[in-house]
Amino acid sequence: MAYYPDWAAPAYPPEKIDFARFDWIDYAFAVPDAQYNLTWDGSADGGGLLARLVDAAHRAGTKVKLSVGGWTGSQYFSPAVADDASRQTFVQNILAVYEQYGLDGIDIDWEYPGQAGDAGNAVDPRDTANFLAFLQQLRAALPQGAALSAAAQTVAFADADGAPAHDVSAFAAVLDWVLIMNYDAFGSSASPGPNAPLDDACGNSTQPAQNAAAALAAWTAAGVPAAQLVLGVPSYGYVSRSDATRLRTRAPPAGAQIYATSEDGSTDAGQMQFRGLVAQGILQYAPLGENGTDGAGSAGAGNGTDSGAPPTRVEIPGGELQSLYAGWSGFERCWDACSSTPFLRSEGAEQVVTYDDPLSLGLKAAFAREQGMRGVNLFDVSGDTDQWDLTDGCRTGLGLPV
Repeated sequence: MAYYPDWAAPAYPPEKIDFARFDWIDYAFAVPDAQYNLTWDGSADGGGLLARLVDAAHRAGTKVKLSVGGWTGSQYFSPAVADDASRQTFVQNILAVYEQYGLDGIDIDWEYPGQAGDAGNAVDPRDTANFLAFLQQLRAALPQGAALSAAAQTVAFADADGAPAHDVSAFAAVLDWVLIMNYDAFGSSASPGPNAPLDDACGNSTQPAQNAAAALAAWTAAGVPAAQLVLGVPSYGYVSRSDATRLRTRAPPAGAQIYATSEDGSTDAGQMQFRGLVAQGILQYAPLGENGTDGAGSAGAGNGTDSGAPPTRVEIPGGELQSLYAGWSGFERCWDACSSTPFLRSEGAEQVVTYDDPLSLGLKAAFAREQGMRGVNLFDVSGDTDQWDLTDGCRTGLGLPV
């Protein structure tokens, strides 16, 4: 599975996706407005792009869900689900778009019920209970066989007091699966941490709930079976202004090997392999947005980067790999044994890049498979290479052919 964001379309048209590698594509995002109608986020031609995506995907036998919400698209969720009348309006508006574009499912990405999330989001202590009532109404309105999923944090939906709910089993009865967004654990910082930890192997993370293993434990304890959980994984990373030699408060366990690769991908111990996948070299990054930002704010001293460049968040380009740095060979590739993720560091430039490569994504996908989870979902497909290195890393970990 993978997300396809409409804002990627100018450089990455939907027809570029190799649909044979995916069972599902989530189109991001449809955004509810103050009247609970769906608008498009990131593209003036959001509807046209969705139609093209559905057409191309269906011809290849891949299914498409429409993802509703997102970080900057959750402002009106709380009032939209607040009572029966607003819920019914919202449900009918979603159903109309579902039918118009011949979709296969709906993904609700409310960030987050019962919590503020992005600035300006409406919040109500009854959000989680109202969200369940809304999902039950949406499920009843959708045709039989339509998939219904929700994207969520590494902890269960907030209860009335704002704490993670102890029992969300009622959500498991109405949702086909919950996507756990196991990324952005740490952003750009002078003391950087891993973006998407597999676990807290050293037992010393300052955010011990934000990793794949902890998320699985939290959601299953709250009543959602592992088979109804999908692990979200990133195709992007963060650049930090930092002279750190290891990631935040995470000393490696005794005897753990920290390795570094050269620019050509060689290591002191030789090439590493993961279930037949050769981790070949470092991943080179290009800016995600203009002016060194990711659309959520400027890259500046406050987040540990040089002002304006490099950006705090970066993606692998969809086209030819290109370096963000003039002196790329000054970076070494290191491994954080505590989170099972790589990072790049340059002592001269005082910069650290925290990211995921085919090896670390393969490890997370293997974890999902071994724990009986439904699968993994990449955010997003446009961040992969033309050779599908990240997707194939996930497929390898899932035991699928590449």
